[in-house]
Amino acid sequence: MKLLVYSPAFLPQVGGLEIAVATLCDQLAHAGHEVVVATRTAGATDTAAAYRVVRRPAAPELLRWVRWCDIFFQANVSLRGLWPLLLTRRPWVVSHHSWYCRTDGRIAWPDRLKRWLLRFAAASIPVSPALAADLPTPSTVIPNSYREELFRVLPGIERSNDLVFVGRLVSDKGVDILLEALALLAKGGFEPQLTIVGDGPEAPRLKEQAARLGIAGRVDFLGLRKDCELVEVLNRHRVLVVPSRYREPFGIVALEGIACGCLVVGSEGGGLKGAIGPCGWTFRNGDAGDLARVLGGVLRHPERDAEILRHAGEHLARHSLEVTTRAYLRVLETALAGGAP
Repeated sequence: MKLLVYSPAFLPQVGGLEIAVATLCDQLAHAGHEVVVATRTAGATDTAAAYRVVRRPAAPELLRWVRWCDIFFQANVSLRGLWPLLLTRRPWVVSHHSWYCRTDGRIAWPDRLKRWLLRFAAASIPVSPALAADLPTPSTVIPNSYREELFRVLPGIERSNDLVFVGRLVSDKGVDILLEALALLAKGGFEPQLTIVGDGPEAPRLKEQAARLGIAGRVDFLGLRKDCELVEVLNRHRVLVVPSRYREPFGIVALEGIACGCLVVGSEGGGLKGAIGPCGWTFRNGDAGDLARVLGGVLRHPERDAEILRHAGEHLARHSLEVTTRAYLRVLETALAGGAP
């Protein structure tokens, strides 16, 4: 099978979408399929990758690759990348990693157009049931996988730290809500340490907020950590907190934390609850008081950790690379057999 994957955002840019698409491409290539990624993201490509990356292709080059492929696969509907299908017939398969709406929930005309175009897709693959329920057409849910060869419990590392956050420091990720919850916990006699892993435009404001709340001494802004460094950080912490203000479509970071032996506390809206599964607890999106309540219960009862994480292996097995790749291949093969709609 010759597969053209159109993903406007891709490595070396770091994010859940970029990592999920790269991981899938690597698995499909190692399964014997020819995979080419077309992206608008500049940067160097890993020379060890099993697939080819075409960066910022001009219109004629993109059209040539669409004519080359057996299936045109998009990671999220991209209106800018769809035009070649007007000139050449190929099955169009779309995976959905985000909502088709504005940040305030409003559905603008580009979102309406994307939703309408999905009726012409040969297959539609949302990463969570929450996303599937929001789509106007039938779909096959395939949850994201995680890099199981990297994220794992490391021997010989003491889990001596309390709370950790991993993600971009932007308002949607809700780190300010987590800081408010820490201040509320202090009033109840709990003073856990928090490690913040990541960087972003909100970093200065968050540091000012921690100082204003009187908790700066208990918050460590570690900066960006990736791969093995991130795995070691997670292994040193007991609880991963994912306090997103908005409804996460999924939440690969939750799987990574669980794989490293962390309990997870995350916001309940969207697909994050499914990513956490039985390995943690949820709180109401944007509610610092509810987050403080949940964290207080976790901090008060460390003896419950082993019982909660008893289900981790079974939960993570459903998100293995092998399971996810097989599911994608079934959908792609079915779409190829059916031809272009």
